[in-house]
Amino acid sequence: MASRFLLRSVFVISVVSVCVGASPALAGPIEKLHAFIEQTRSARASFTQTVTDSAGQLAQKANGTVQFERPGRFRWAYEKPYEQLIVGDGQKLWIYDKDLNQVTERKLDKALGSSPAALLAGSDDIDKHFSLNALGVKKQLDWLEVKPLDEESLFDKVHMGFRGNVLEVMELYDHFGQKTSIRLSNLQRNPKSSPDMYKFTVPEGADVVTE
Repeated sequence: MASRFLLRSVFVISVVSVCVGASPALAGPIEKLHAFIEQTRSARASFTQTVTDSAGQLAQKANGTVQFERPGRFRWAYEKPYEQLIVGDGQKLWIYDKDLNQVTERKLDKALGSSPAALLAGSDDIDKHFSLNALGVKKQLDWLEVKPLDEESLFDKVHMGFRGNVLEVMELYDHFGQKTSIRLSNLQRNPKSSPDMYKFTVPEGADVVTE
């Protein structure tokens, strides 16, 4: 269950949430997302993630750190309640479960596709893969709804909440009524980082599963 939970959540990379940058103060959430795509090539942040079931009951809670560099490179590290590492090196996606000492390897293009991760760590042509709809202001956040155009996407929709020009919350809704919420903190836009950050070496003795 934990592996499936984290594999699903990586596509929210989220993978990943960052400062949108110097978009106009009065811009709507669609303009803010486009400004982010244009101006933000890399980012790092801390996150808290929760998953609620179709009845609204808390099913999972986790936290950790996330870092990415567009296109297609990211590092998503869960620290509590268990350790798991998800790395995209531009070609492949690696998921390492420390407790199981198991690595899952996938091709990155198939893993990203029209998933929410493609919004942040993917290519620039988001309008080819998603429909964007401004939802208005709620609880002091300016909300954007993003829906994949691919009917085979694992997700129904993603809500992105902006406070000013900063992306603060992402809410992922899947086809089973579950909601994954990611709240970000300590955001850094376009930080300097080593290319080794996005390299993955299989730990000694780990089982490798290729999908």
